Amino acid sequence: MENNIQLPQMTPAERETDNEANRLMEQIENALAIVAIRSNDDGHSLEAVADRIERASHDLASAIRELARERRTALEES
Repeated sequence: MENNIQLPQMTPAERETDNEANRLMEQIENALAIVAIRSNDDGHSLEAVADRIERASHDLASAIRELARERRTALEES
């Protein structure tokens, strides 16, 4: 038996939040891999990873704030 449950389409703000969350998780996974490898180039690699995680977390926080504004506006209009 097949369940064909249709979820509502994500809004652009929801898609952006989802994308940014996935990007941050990828950056974290990359950081964990670099830590596990313990390469001789760790200093530079770790700094670069830290910068990417910082940017990705900032982008995710911005996307979440935009989503909060979108939902607040939708509540106010209903």
